[in-house]
Amino acid sequence: MADLKFNKPHEQVKAGAKAGAAAAVSPAPLDGTWNNCDKHTRNLVKVVIRSQGDTLFVHAYGACSPTPCDWGEVKGLAYASSVAGGPAVAFSALYPAGFKDTILTGHLDGASLVIEDFNTFKDGSGRANYYTREHFCKE
Repeated sequence: MADLKFNKPHEQVKAGAKAGAAAAVSPAPLDGTWNNCDKHTRNLVKVVIRSQGDTLFVHAYGACSPTPCDWGEVKGLAYASSVAGGPAVAFSALYPAGFKDTILTGHLDGASLVIEDFNTFKDGSGRANYYTREHFCKE
């Protein structure tokens, strides 16, 4: 097997690192209830993120009336800013539904969380895949 060479310095493992040792990502910085900063959004209104050990859980709520639509809770993935691990700065989560799949991604931006959602329809309705990006404020 050939040695892998990366062209990004942050992807290189420092000399002396133990082979096979897993670098840990702490999802705790993402924990909390995040409300859409735009009170008039027609997309996601709230995302609750919690961690249990090194496992991340994402619970999303859509804009419905009179109460938000509960998308349920799914396992997500937390990402550090380096291959060496550390505190989480971003996440991703997949919401599979019968008629569409939604991939949620988010990253910390100062005191806010920027969440993007990528939507793909599977129901043959002819609707186009679509994307949104919104800012969330911690409750």
